[in-house]
Amino acid sequence: MAHDPSTPPPAKAANFLRAIIERDLEAGTYDQRPFAGSPGDAAHHAAGAPDPARIRTRFPPEPNGYLHVGHAKSICLNFGLARDYGGVCHLRLDDTNPEQEEQEYVDAIEEAVRWLGFDWDVQGTRHLYFASDYFDFMYRAAEALIGAGLAYVDEQSADAMRAGRGDFVTPGSASPFRDRAPAENLARFRQMREGEHADGAMVLRAKIDMASPNINLRDPTIYRIRRATHHNTGDKWCIYPMYTYAHPIEDALERITHSLCTLEFEDQRPFYDWLLENLADLGLLARPLPRQYEFGRLNLTYVMTSKRKLRALVEEKIVEGWDDPRMPTLFGLRRRGYTPAAIRAMADGTGASKTNIWLDYAVLDGCLRADLEGQAPRAMAVLDPLALDLTNWAEVFGRDDHVEPCRAPAHPQRPERGAREFGLTRTLWIERDDFAEVPPKGFHRLYPGNKVRLKYGLVVECTGCEKDAAGRVTRVLARVVPDTRSGTPGADAVKVKGTITWVSRHDAVAATVRLYDHLFTEPQPEAGGRDFRETLNPTSLVTVRAWLEPGLARAAADLRVQFERHGYFVADRLLHAEGAPVFNRITTLRDGRAA
Repeated sequence: MAHDPSTPPPAKAANFLRAIIERDLEAGTYDQRPFAGSPGDAAHHAAGAPDPARIRTRFPPEPNGYLHVGHAKSICLNFGLARDYGGVCHLRLDDTNPEQEEQEYVDAIEEAVRWLGFDWDVQGTRHLYFASDYFDFMYRAAEALIGAGLAYVDEQSADAMRAGRGDFVTPGSASPFRDRAPAENLARFRQMREGEHADGAMVLRAKIDMASPNINLRDPTIYRIRRATHHNTGDKWCIYPMYTYAHPIEDALERITHSLCTLEFEDQRPFYDWLLENLADLGLLARPLPRQYEFGRLNLTYVMTSKRKLRALVEEKIVEGWDDPRMPTLFGLRRRGYTPAAIRAMADGTGASKTNIWLDYAVLDGCLRADLEGQAPRAMAVLDPLALDLTNWAEVFGRDDHVEPCRAPAHPQRPERGAREFGLTRTLWIERDDFAEVPPKGFHRLYPGNKVRLKYGLVVECTGCEKDAAGRVTRVLARVVPDTRSGTPGADAVKVKGTITWVSRHDAVAATVRLYDHLFTEPQPEAGGRDFRETLNPTSLVTVRAWLEPGLARAAADLRVQFERHGYFVADRLLHAEGAPVFNRITTLRDGRAA
């Protein structure tokens, strides 16, 4: 997503990342950098014109799983900042680990980012890139580092290398292969490339400083042997670059200006800078080089985002799949009914800081309610049905099968949307908790002797109930108070304290309604090192047989609607069908936990 470079940026920086970008723009740090129109090395970009994008950012997920709500923060930051400052954001698939990456995840990532409202096609150029497209350059860069004495092939065992790195109080010790001549290192590295050595037999390491207080600078591994078929390059390679080596190079080839990542990469920044500076000195990369900036991760209460643990939820059939509406994946949130606008509002509202934050899930629900309040149509629904029989119906209307027409606004604040129409008849469905044989204090709904209004309909007076052999109420009995239909002169003649929703049994639509709640009972499911399975919510999904207004008989999949009194619901995108509607509860009308 990009804006015209002439678009003025926001007048005031709202967070430290905006302050950095505005400082760089004011200083002209990236004004004249050439961009050849596609990623490439220094020679490639030298022939290009000045970059029309004022800044370049990137969202670089690894295609080894489905994007989740935590990724939304990075997506909105990278695409949003590029948009706001006349820049371009790239979508890059960081596919350097062939054993875990699949085309399925590539496709899912593209779909999820577009669903969230962002695009990488800018003025006819598609800025979708793959780290694996740069494998040839990465190999060439590795050979250049070897030739300059800045990298060497280490043939120690993994355990020996691990021990040699030292720890936070003990400096590392040099590998016996560290001072081997560049020519010999180059020969061994080419043998690695040609598949002459077994997986794990040797690695290529950067040659930096084994005594550095930053352990990441103690000769980090930059290439390893790994025989695995890659989703993009097939079996061309049997050596693959490490992420910490590949990522800076990808940024530089794409001419990224501001490389934004979460705080766990802060310790890697010195290596990021070391690598790019040396490759630029060797003439392989163009200056000015990208700069890395770290921001705090967004954590949402009642949510777990570890890909490994989310996979366990799926494989152990705790959930129905990656798009289960209880999952924090973007596909799960979409199927649950959350809107892209609500997710963006949540992410944008947290700004950017240098600390990780925990955000209450209620904030996301609040953003959803703010988005849907003005647009979701209304309907009545009965989720726990109890029959109501208006015993004097024939006396009032002349016959038992009379249908009294009722009208209600499709949306109370949007009169241009018109009205919905349905009929009131002798037998209705009401919510079971709208009746109490012995009412508690403050109860204003149906109980013997009390009057209530049937919303959009008539005032009725409860006369009693019927029960089954077990003593369970099976039917509520009431009498119509004549001349009290809503919208008529007599509507206010009888004062009542309670109004209840209902649907008429003659035209109500039977539906499956799935009442979703948090998947975990604890705000931080893994706090204290506990197994997340210990905090699973046994009532995270309750399925009920409900009755809906007749107007929902032909509701389209993905329709979001407010069931009056109950909350916001969506027609399930996979299960919903005409004649067999399935609705998912997105959220209630207010946060009950905050009450």
